[in-house]
Amino acid sequence: MFSTFFVPLPLIFHTLIMFPPPIEQLPLLARDAKSANKRFFDQLKRRKPANLDDTVAQIHNEVFEQYDCLTCANCCKTTSPLFKTKDIERLAKYLRLKPGEFIDTYLHIDEDNDYVLQQSPCPFLGSDNMCAVYEHRPTACREYPHTNNRKFHTLLGITLKNTAICPAVFAIVERLKGELKL
Repeated sequence: MFSTFFVPLPLIFHTLIMFPPPIEQLPLLARDAKSANKRFFDQLKRRKPANLDDTVAQIHNEVFEQYDCLTCANCCKTTSPLFKTKDIERLAKYLRLKPGEFIDTYLHIDEDNDYVLQQSPCPFLGSDNMCAVYEHRPTACREYPHTNNRKFHTLLGITLKNTAICPAVFAIVERLKGELKL
């Protein structure tokens, strides 16, 4: 009787870890997984598996083979990268502004004393989800979502936050939990 409407949990889990979830479902999924992810990351900090960086890099590559950021751009729509001095100088030069003009026009200093965008979505994000300053974008944008960086165990806090922003990060973390038995 239930077989026509019942989808086995392993199938749902397998689908989530193979493909990033739709952006509309991400906030709820991330909230529901947050405590389990936090426990998992706490274990990663304590144990630091020798192959962690290689495993995360492999999963990152596999997920991004299936996922096109241009279909989402949620990171650009909801959060701001940190702007370092070199980023400000590079973007100001590209936009033919003085660094001070760039800061006054686009940035403010946040509670952590970092330069961030004054607004969301990013003023350089086009309606087609393309970045108007892609070749000159800040380092934080270039490295996002940070799941292919070395020393992954040092990025667990930001990765936990990013599970609620980036469907690919959510999928990477779910795959990681499935592959690393801690």
